[in-house]
Amino acid sequence: MRNIVYFDLETQRSADEVGGWKNIRDMRMSVGVTFSSRDGQYRIYDERRVNDLIAELMRADLVVGFNQTLFDYEVLHSYSIVDLRQIPALDLLLDLQKVVNHRLSLDSISSCTLGVEKTSEGMQAIEWFRQGRLLEIAEYCCYDVKITRLLHEYGAKHKQLFYRNRFGNKLSVPVAW
Repeated sequence: MRNIVYFDLETQRSADEVGGWKNIRDMRMSVGVTFSSRDGQYRIYDERRVNDLIAELMRADLVVGFNQTLFDYEVLHSYSIVDLRQIPALDLLLDLQKVVNHRLSLDSISSCTLGVEKTSEGMQAIEWFRQGRLLEIAEYCCYDVKITRLLHEYGAKHKQLFYRNRFGNKLSVPVAW
């Protein structure tokens, strides 16, 4: 059975705190979460176990995430010499951006396609990290991984996802997964 690993992570610091988006590697991981299609399990990694997370991603037949290529992998590159962009991957954000010619939010896609909204956002996760509330970060991150998995599965089955444009209109975007 093919092992698709769905993946997301949260950071310890914001872009403003590290001198801008050009310094993503300096944001550091607070919590990373995966879901393996092979064993049907979520795994939660804190910074001390970041090498285990990287190893799981490297063993995957396919890594699916939302903005993992330009963000999550860049955060992880500060922990490893391995170029994670060489792993077979599907970045939903980049794939959809090719079709609609602009960035879509995970929340916009999930609310229109699945009828569910994200439970929080990245800046809240950074605040939780400062407060030592790693369990809340893990729960939030698990939920984003689940949304990503459900969107991938929906797109693979129906060959389209939905989103709202800036005028509030619900539109479909074709996918070829």
